[in-house]
Amino acid sequence: MKNLNIAIVGLGNIGSYLYRYLEKNKKIISEKNNCVPNVLYVSAKNKKRKRAFSINKKKWLKNYLDATKRNDIDLVVELIGGSEGAAKKLVFNALKNKKHVVTANKALIAKYGDQLAKIAEKNKVNLEFEASVCGGVPIIRSIKEGLIANKIKKIYGIFNGTSNYILSSMDKEDKNFFDVLNNAKKLGYAEANPSADLNGDDVSAKLKILSSLCFNSFLNNNIHVEGIANIDKDDIDNANKLGYKIKLLGYAEVINNKIYQRVHPTLIKKSSYVASIDGVLNAVIIDGSPVGQSVIQGEGAGPAATTSALVSDISSILRGNIKFPFSISSKDRKKLKFKNISERFFSAYLRFEVADKYGVLSNITNVFSKNRVSIKRLIQNPKKNKDKSTIVIVTHSSKDKSYNKIVKEIDKKNYIIKKSKLIRIDDN
Repeated sequence: MKNLNIAIVGLGNIGSYLYRYLEKNKKIISEKNNCVPNVLYVSAKNKKRKRAFSINKKKWLKNYLDATKRNDIDLVVELIGGSEGAAKKLVFNALKNKKHVVTANKALIAKYGDQLAKIAEKNKVNLEFEASVCGGVPIIRSIKEGLIANKIKKIYGIFNGTSNYILSSMDKEDKNFFDVLNNAKKLGYAEANPSADLNGDDVSAKLKILSSLCFNSFLNNNIHVEGIANIDKDDIDNANKLGYKIKLLGYAEVINNKIYQRVHPTLIKKSSYVASIDGVLNAVIIDGSPVGQSVIQGEGAGPAATTSALVSDISSILRGNIKFPFSISSKDRKKLKFKNISERFFSAYLRFEVADKYGVLSNITNVFSKNRVSIKRLIQNPKKNKDKSTIVIVTHSSKDKSYNKIVKEIDKKNYIIKKSKLIRIDDN
């Protein structure tokens, strides 16, 4: 059997798990791929950090960039993270020096994937990034290989386990946002600084990659992004009363030859498949032709799930197939029209916290009428002894920009106590 010599750069939780997995399972991986994955070198920011396993001193690189220069290295596995700095230098240099690259770095691929793909193609090496999207859910390989016969018109789902854990725990455990977030940190489901998970940036990066693969387009930054930090227990309870669950969803879809990319909290019917996905699980739904709808779900993060994806990519390279990083050549990828969602039609849930006084409800409904938004359902909940009231409105389908106009206008009224809420509804 041939050997494929590997350098793993980054030995945090994922890098350490991968190293041990490859060492322990070298025989079976070799038999399945007819090539031996030989971890020849490693590199880490902190070489002296205590690890639960020993590494031969000869395996340590003096400088992480040596992985891009040594002639005895065939494949570099980048597990540093981040779109700039060390990770960017490592991957760009490795590809330029004709090394295969496997990475779990969604931020890097979402920002520089187009440039990196061109370098990989020019130098006839592989750039693989299955682990960058949804951990152990094999969605990228499914799009590139399993669903290759299909014209995909829509991909959507739950792409972030942290936000899904928080929303489903708020629902099931009757706790507020900050209590659930703190518990997620203790359990290791949320990082010390979970801002990318909470503000939608993590889902945004993943969605850009998936969108590009589905529609054979270049990566595009025209994407609407909202996070979950403004969702509170009242919104969760209201959604339940209305027959919905709230999930942070990412969508990429083709409508009238234009692509819409969006990430935002969404009310979805309790009876829908996605509503049942709780905890840290991810779920991806693809609408394609001729296959129809395909669903893939699984663990979206963590060392074990990510290692599953990394080993899948490493195995692809072990088998000796040189493939285009984004399924087709960069020369054939398209600059498609990506549109802002302002012209997109949605039904919506709007919540107003108001002073409980005469004429408020009439004034609010007049604003809706003026903006040509039809009200489907209205619930008013006065709060006893507090001279306050909550007004919840569910609309018929209207343009997104109309809702934003309504919220902007009503939030200027002197009867508004707290900033109003707007959550889009998916009635499919």
